[in-house]
Amino acid sequence: MPFKRELERLMNRVPGALGAIVADWEGEAVDQVARMDEYELKIHGAHSGVILSNMREVMSKLSVDNLQEIVLTTEKMQTLVVPVTQDYFLVFALSRAGSLGLALHAARLCAEALRHDIQ
Repeated sequence: MPFKRELERLMNRVPGALGAIVADWEGEAVDQVARMDEYELKIHGAHSGVILSNMREVMSKLSVDNLQEIVLTTEKMQTLVVPVTQDYFLVFALSRAGSLGLALHAARLCAEALRHDIQ
C-alpha cells in the first residue's frame, strides 16, 4: 500500500510540517515522508500508536463516540494522531509555530484519501 503521494501532499499543504507517517495497529511504519530524522519519526509514530490504543480503550469504557483525532502539543512540536481505519493511523508532526487549524484540516483530508486507498 503506497501512501507516499498522500503524505507528500499533506506535508506540502502545511508550513512547518516535519513529518507524516502511516502506521499499522502495532505501531509499525507502513510509509512515511520526513523533514526530520526518519528514525525519530518512526519512534514518534510507534509511541503515538500506544497513545491512540490507550485512548480508544478509555473511550470504549466510557461508551463514547469513536475517536476522531488526538492533538499533542509540546514546547517545540505539535502532533496529530488521526485514525484512518481500525488497523491504520496517521501521525503528522509539525513545528510549534505551524498552524494547528490548517494542519487538522489537511490531516483529515489526508486520512480520508488514505482510507479510500486502503479500500
